[in-house]
Amino acid sequence: MKIKLPVIALLAMIAPGQARAQMLTDAEATFLDQLVTAAAVLEQRCTGYEADGAGGVQLGARLLGSPNAAMAMISAFDAAIKANDGNDYDPRKFRPEVTEVAGKTFKRVRAELIKDPERACAEYGDTSAALGLLRRY
Repeated sequence: MKIKLPVIALLAMIAPGQARAQMLTDAEATFLDQLVTAAAVLEQRCTGYEADGAGGVQLGARLLGSPNAAMAMISAFDAAIKANDGNDYDPRKFRPEVTEVAGKTFKRVRAELIKDPERACAEYGDTSAALGLLRRY
């Protein structure tokens, strides 16, 4: 019993630090929200929009501080999509917090796109285009 108590105390001190490490920063959450919104616009086949990969990386680099950080978030989002769909993904890039936040945002945006497609496609599509994630064609 004497050995277990110090181990439990140590785990109690470590666990909160790990939980904080798994939270998204404000910049990551903002970029992820914008990525997911643009993806929902494309998934719902809103007319007149296509992905702008270079623009997405540039936006992510501005928000996250570097193109590498932007690509890491894009890769984490990609892994989340693949995991959700039951496809193979790189477990090194998978972040459960990305999956959780992306899922909530996607459901919210998709529901609005289904409820009022004309308004929501224009609103979300134009916003995503203005940010550089999508471009109009």
